[in-house]
Amino acid sequence: MVSVRLPDGSVRQFDAPVTVAQVASNISNSLAKAALAGKVDGKVVDTSFLIERDADVAIVTDKDPEGLDVIRHSAAHLLAYAVKELFPDAQVTIGPTIENGFYYDFSYKRPFTPDDLVAIEKKMAELAKKDEPVTRKVMPRDEAVAYFKSIGEAYKAEIIGSIPAGEDVSLYSEGKFTDLCRGPHVPSTGKLKVFKLMKLAGAYWRGDSKNEMLQRVYGTAWARKEDQEQYLHMLEEAEKRDHRKLGKQLDFFHFQDEAPGLVFWHPKGWTIWQQVEQYMRKKYQDNGYQEVKAPQILDASLWGKTGHWDNYRENMFVTESENRSYALKPMNCPGHVQIFNSGMRSYRDLPLRYGEFGQCHRNEPSGALHGIMRVRGFTQDDGHIFCTNEQIEPEVVAFHRQAMEVYEDFDFTNIEVKLALRPDNRIGTDDVWNNAEEALRQGLRACGVTWTELPGEGAFYGPKIEYHLKDSLGRPWQVGTMQVDFFMPERLGAEYVAEDNSRKVPVMLHRAIVGSMERFIGILIENYAGALPMWLAPVQVAILNISEGQAEYATDLAAKLRKLGFRVTADLRNEKITYKIREHSVQKLPYILVIGDKERDANTVAVRARGNVDLGVMSIDALVERLQQDVANKA
Repeated sequence: MVSVRLPDGSVRQFDAPVTVAQVASNISNSLAKAALAGKVDGKVVDTSFLIERDADVAIVTDKDPEGLDVIRHSAAHLLAYAVKELFPDAQVTIGPTIENGFYYDFSYKRPFTPDDLVAIEKKMAELAKKDEPVTRKVMPRDEAVAYFKSIGEAYKAEIIGSIPAGEDVSLYSEGKFTDLCRGPHVPSTGKLKVFKLMKLAGAYWRGDSKNEMLQRVYGTAWARKEDQEQYLHMLEEAEKRDHRKLGKQLDFFHFQDEAPGLVFWHPKGWTIWQQVEQYMRKKYQDNGYQEVKAPQILDASLWGKTGHWDNYRENMFVTESENRSYALKPMNCPGHVQIFNSGMRSYRDLPLRYGEFGQCHRNEPSGALHGIMRVRGFTQDDGHIFCTNEQIEPEVVAFHRQAMEVYEDFDFTNIEVKLALRPDNRIGTDDVWNNAEEALRQGLRACGVTWTELPGEGAFYGPKIEYHLKDSLGRPWQVGTMQVDFFMPERLGAEYVAEDNSRKVPVMLHRAIVGSMERFIGILIENYAGALPMWLAPVQVAILNISEGQAEYATDLAAKLRKLGFRVTADLRNEKITYKIREHSVQKLPYILVIGDKERDANTVAVRARGNVDLGVMSIDALVERLQQDVANKA
């Protein structure tokens, strides 16, 4: 007798071991048809999985997150099946799921082309339409190696050969195609109805540049056609908003080979930077932070004390001078500890809050660089709070309130809070980590927020709260952090005089709200599609004259607006007004002011708002009031 407990709490009894598919049929025919997989005691399994003892069982359909993952996993195998049908000499390697889709790497004698991609997708549809069963079998490792060698799949044989001897492996077959996989998979290819191949790329075998370059085929797969269409529309919008394209189009910044991963900021882009920096500087001043500045280069011995030399050296730029080794700082915290250590500190001084717009350098792999989102030189809105254990909770609460105000001002209202916990590669004892993690939990509880925990994703020196904001396309971006650190202050000899005159080590809280300034500005550019709000726009107003007769009036108006603090350009070129309007509209300016003889004589302007919105004729006073309100409201 096997008892199966379902998610609604009901229990079904079976006289003998039963498969997940049979459990689904026992519940209803419609559920049996919809079943993609099952969850047995929390583990996702095939519908063919045999339940031999009492268990908690749930049927996974395309409405479940696990169902979508099974669809994508199976679509990767369908892709490999189609490639082998069209290109029998191609060798298959690995094909995992990724966010929103999947990929598969192949070894083939020539590069695949876009036409090949069309043919492969067409073949996938044909194979799916056949609705061939997907079956699983278990085979001893050595037997599986011999099998794949016999069919010419050297890469699969190598993968299986790396599995410890004596272990069994699972193989999945659909039609004439068999692949190594842990599974689970859909019960038949007919369950795969909505998919699309997206692009081609190169990838080294096992990620090693010394190995062969393979061909990677990316795809996406969904449960419903409308979901895929929505995703493809989002990608289309994201392509339009790509900060690298907009950065060039709007003259914000550029890159060049002489400085890989480093940004050349143009006047307009640097104006955006200054607006963000000055806004953040004011926020920190209002919240009790003292701004400091630490050196860019520090002796290797200091990085040895912090643990970076042992745990992070491959990401650091290292140099030498007069037989001493130095490193460009990858982070600001050790410098702030030196400032703390420069004088005797008392418990009365705590919490002591330092802030720095500190420039850091990290030796990121060239393949990981991505516009201003991922660079080798970046500036953080970095801050460090030296405090007591008892002050951790109120500091976390104050930081959370401050961070949420900032995100709201930048028009980000969908924020997810996550707690990244101890990684395998870490320093310190479990007791210290337990204390650090619980301190952050208590702070979040006091904030009244819900959060998700991320095991293994903390920094090597401490756990951290992460703030993930969603942009106008629903894409998540991790920006702010609050990390508690019991280790670095002690390693670097930080002390304060406690109330009982004893010497104690302060707790160090690492915190940032926007994180990398470069990355945050890239997020802003994409979120607003380059059409930055009035308070951030590098050029807020363009004044255009229709003819030479209004040039002096336009020049005087520009000077008046600049004196009031607005960022203004006056376009007095001898060009048609329609041409000038079109040109400045492409630059996504908040306002374009057009001046003809009527406007000049009446001391007014014709106002166009972004998006070619005609606001009609305004007096100068009315215009100034509108502009000031836009800036004040961060509209």
